[in-house]
Amino acid sequence: MKTFYLTDAGRVRDHNEDSVTILKNQSNEYLLIVADGMGGHRAGEVASSLAVTHLGTRFSEIASIGSKLDAVNWLNDNINEINKGIIDYTKKYPETTGMGTTLVVALLTEDYLIFGNIGDSRGYVLKNKKLHKVTKEHTLVNLLVSTGELSEEEAKNHPKKNVLMKALGATDACELDIFDVDKDIDGIMLCSDGLTNMLTDSQIEKVLDDEELDIESKVRKLIRKSNARGGTDNITIAFLEKEGKDASL
Repeated sequence: MKTFYLTDAGRVRDHNEDSVTILKNQSNEYLLIVADGMGGHRAGEVASSLAVTHLGTRFSEIASIGSKLDAVNWLNDNINEINKGIIDYTKKYPETTGMGTTLVVALLTEDYLIFGNIGDSRGYVLKNKKLHKVTKEHTLVNLLVSTGELSEEEAKNHPKKNVLMKALGATDACELDIFDVDKDIDGIMLCSDGLTNMLTDSQIEKVLDDEELDIESKVRKLIRKSNARGGTDNITIAFLEKEGKDASL
């Protein structure tokens, strides 16, 4: 496996509220995490950092994540702890009230691949040179599309396209959407909406399929292209690529 992750402030924001990491444990299990923070007084970066640091620390403490059910329970238990941690932080520091974060994770083991998300950061798999979106965004416009009140085309440029319906730190109760995915894939990509608001899925796919680029160059090129198109938000990518078509863990 090859992995690379990178975050960039973009061309408009004066600081970066995204956090990202990719970890491998003793059992060659991989955890990819991207979080996109929100809130004034730079509180967004506190929320996203709390989420990524907490999950990363817990993952590093265990030799193996266990079965698929163990993994789902582990994710949900930690999400509840993170959610409580963010809420407790805002109580201690009232000036950070309203801070929160999206979260998208992918967990790859010898036996399974699962994704989890809350908010509008996205998770994708790359298979047979095609990019497939796994997660679903918890946004107002996505809700309106699902109820038929907006078309997909209308949603793309809707003035409230970034209004979140769910995020860590927003309410006392919080649960990830979990997606069970066939692990026969060529790559995994997680990203914040700073990438997907600037580039279409087909544009992202074209870069990831470029066999002349190594994994680091692919990620850097996606960020460069996003900035060239305006870079209106922080841009964060975590990418895992199998080394060869039949590579295994």
